[in-house]
Amino acid sequence: MTGYHPRCLVASLLACAVLVSPAVAQQQSPTTFHQLGHAILRELIETNTTASSGNTTTAAQQLVSRFEDAGFPAADLQNIGPTPKNRNFVVRYRGSGAHKPVLLLAHLDVVEANRADWTYDPFQLTEQGGYFYGRGTQDVKGGAATLITTLLRLKAEKWVPDRDVILALTAGEEGGMPYNGVEWLIKNKRDLIDAEYVINVDAGGGEMDNGKHTMLDVQAAEKVFHSVSLTATNPGGHSSLPRKDNAIYSLAAALDRLAKFDFPVKPNAVVKAYFTKAAAVSSPAVAADMRAVANGTANAATFARLSKTPLYNAQLRTTCVATMLQGGHAENALPQTAKATVNCRMLPGEDPKAVEQTLIRVINDTAVHLAPTDTAVPSPASPLSPAIFSAVEASAKAIWGPIPIVPTMETGATDGLYLRNAGVPVYGFSGIFIPINDVRAHGKDERILISSFDDALDFTYDLLRRLTR
Repeated sequence: MTGYHPRCLVASLLACAVLVSPAVAQQQSPTTFHQLGHAILRELIETNTTASSGNTTTAAQQLVSRFEDAGFPAADLQNIGPTPKNRNFVVRYRGSGAHKPVLLLAHLDVVEANRADWTYDPFQLTEQGGYFYGRGTQDVKGGAATLITTLLRLKAEKWVPDRDVILALTAGEEGGMPYNGVEWLIKNKRDLIDAEYVINVDAGGGEMDNGKHTMLDVQAAEKVFHSVSLTATNPGGHSSLPRKDNAIYSLAAALDRLAKFDFPVKPNAVVKAYFTKAAAVSSPAVAADMRAVANGTANAATFARLSKTPLYNAQLRTTCVATMLQGGHAENALPQTAKATVNCRMLPGEDPKAVEQTLIRVINDTAVHLAPTDTAVPSPASPLSPAIFSAVEASAKAIWGPIPIVPTMETGATDGLYLRNAGVPVYGFSGIFIPINDVRAHGKDERILISSFDDALDFTYDLLRRLTR
């Protein structure tokens, strides 16, 4: 693509696609659309959308122009939001209206990236050794690019879906911006994104192990974020006259008790379904434990073995862990205050007050005061829709052959939270497979395999056709 601007490349690729009949276009090699996907990913990566020095509005306006060039009516394109720098992009692909729309979701903003920390410029798309490097390749501009490219391809082929397909690329998911894009859209422009269900590419996704495609995770639930503070206070004094009731020691003892405590295991329907599917690609011993959880025959030893793996432990129970510490006010003074932040990830349906009371009981020290630092927002699980899971399975088989499609509960948090609370089921997955030992989202030299990105373009195209025919 040397000497060829991505926007010019996109325009020429689309022009070639539109000039042929739908039947011929559908028979074309996907290579042309892989090139289109690469160009779109490049433009997304090279548009800085961090909260500090970038903005999402520029990216949203570029997408408005791109979709206008592809023949989408201006009335179906929105660059919208409450602040000038942090707007959302929403496009509606009109269908026959036989069914309620499907919403495709990703976010445009990315976390910060320091050029000095990276091997390559994080805001340039670098091709090296079979990988695309750049901030957002994994989280989540790679996924966004597959959605954009697929809609443009379907438009070029004059595909008429059986429902409207809405694409929302939003701001504020990573924090640091004055609002969350999905939350704002629900509160202010619900009609733009109202749908029967949502596909969120910022969750789930494909797992690779030693080059093998092992499973495709579909997020149907997520844990609930809730933080509390633990504070110990003391009159203090001169450090030359130490006393036994030291605020730092009191807090440290409380945290030590917390570190030794595990919440009870409570595998829900999504977690049981996950273990059922994951057992097929696990070692015999682990698979036996997984099946025991799934069929309700697991005992304490079973849970103890699985809990040694952080992912399985987080799937099975609510977790609370110390994440921040501060204490003391001078090197030569006894501490008057010591404070810790404890972050909890609660199972769906867990009562925050009950979790707080459990922590107070575990800490067992009235000198250490617990207080919530946020208001926990519940996130009800989505039903395991047979229609959606069967379509995902068929499309995955068409691209990679038979692989397990595994329902999962996200141990982190996504924008699906707001939609689930608005009564819209959310399913999180993308077709980009990530090696299990190469997860670099939010980290140095974030990257995706070029071959995985190309496969994801083909998968997303195949899936949307199945879901809207």
